[in-house]
Amino acid sequence: MTALSAVVAQIDDSFFTDRSEADCIRDNGAFCFEWVIDNFSDRYIGPTLEHLVLVGVSVALGFLIAFGMALLSHRRRWLIPPFIGATGILYTIPSVAFFFLLLGATGRGKDTAIIALTAYTLQIIYRNINAGLANVPAGSKDAGRGMGMTDRQLLWKVELPLALPEIIAGIRIATVSTVAIATLAVFAGGGGLGSEIISGSNITFKTGIVVAGGLAILMAIIFDIMLLLVQRRLSRWQRADRAERSGGGGSRGEFFRRKPAWTAQ
Repeated sequence: MTALSAVVAQIDDSFFTDRSEADCIRDNGAFCFEWVIDNFSDRYIGPTLEHLVLVGVSVALGFLIAFGMALLSHRRRWLIPPFIGATGILYTIPSVAFFFLLLGATGRGKDTAIIALTAYTLQIIYRNINAGLANVPAGSKDAGRGMGMTDRQLLWKVELPLALPEIIAGIRIATVSTVAIATLAVFAGGGGLGSEIISGSNITFKTGIVVAGGLAILMAIIFDIMLLLVQRRLSRWQRADRAERSGGGGSRGEFFRRKPAWTAQ
């Protein structure tokens, strides 16, 4: 009873005030719509913005690190197994344990959460970038070299554009998974939607769990759609090239004469 009293004492009085407004809330119904209307702006906007920051910063940092690793190992194939092994080890560490392991070095806060979340993105993004570069047709690379391209030009004008679908696919998977894992950042003091699921009595309040979980799912869907649109925008030249080929138009050199949107000056 002493332990239970201590937990109850830590709960904000407003929580009980909010819950006493309707029978649904007092009975802890599956979903209390009126409670959501009354409390959404106060309880969920802040954590949602924190969650967006956690996901956006972590995926961006993870992409930069993984992209650098992929470029480094692209011409040095012997680096691929160590990189995959190292990122794989990081990916297999249980998320809550990872947060706790970092607490001694970085303390509680968003920095600890971002470091762990970034580490979880590396395996997915690196493997997809590496796979995309490895799947570039040899004929395309030979044609580029035949046109006098250097290795650097070949990488940026031929290989990376052709690897773009796999690269974006990796970012999409990493982003969606990070949205889910970021709900556990509350254990590191990182905030986010997890604070409205786990903290205090929220873990037993069904409506709070449904709203916070629903926001996380909606966020993952929006991120995925946005990245899909980016992929289509950046690779529309590929679709045009396929359409020309299927219609009998164009030539083998057309690919090199058409600049992808992201390499155009």
